[in-house]
Amino acid sequence: MAEELGKIEKPSVESFTSTRRLILAPLLFSGKDAPKDLVEIFNRCWIQVENQLQNLETKLGKISRIYHEMIFKDGEEGLKILEQLNPESFKLVKNRCEAGAELQSTENAELAMENMDWERCLMVVMGQKVRQQVTRFHQESGSARYQHIGQRIGETLKDGENGLFFVREGHPTQFPKGIEVFNIAPPALDEINRWLRNYTQNIADEASEP
Repeated sequence: MAEELGKIEKPSVESFTSTRRLILAPLLFSGKDAPKDLVEIFNRCWIQVENQLQNLETKLGKISRIYHEMIFKDGEEGLKILEQLNPESFKLVKNRCEAGAELQSTENAELAMENMDWERCLMVVMGQKVRQQVTRFHQESGSARYQHIGQRIGETLKDGENGLFFVREGHPTQFPKGIEVFNIAPPALDEINRWLRNYTQNIADEASEP
């Protein structure tokens, strides 16, 4: 499995000999009503993702195949879905598709929806016993979902090709042997996580006030 997002693997890319390479890019969602200061960090983060991606492409070569969480269709159909799902990652994907890359269907729709349903349940369940059960179901469905994604990448990324995968932090995807993985590490990602931690703490502090 790839190292945690936020770190570029060592040794340098020039030393890798695998004929299949996969670049992992952090998938970010800011939301339409996000505070202005958070949106500014998100925008800076996407610029950093693009810059680091270009740097890796210079060393590894052009991207041949692109994978993205929550995309169930190939090619133009997938691009239309992505444009609505995440306009920022869409821009990066569209530019590379115009340069010859192919957007691949990545998810099994049934597995993805099941996993998302359990995630929503975790947001509202209150009792400890039920939460433990829902957590187990969420973990099991997530394991099946990301296992499918790893298999899908292994089946479609051919010898001699470079792939690009947009995926959220903390993903448990296991990639087939023989695929070298490179992580994009935008410094602003740490800023986003710090902002979110502070925001959550402030909400908790306000709720605890008499």
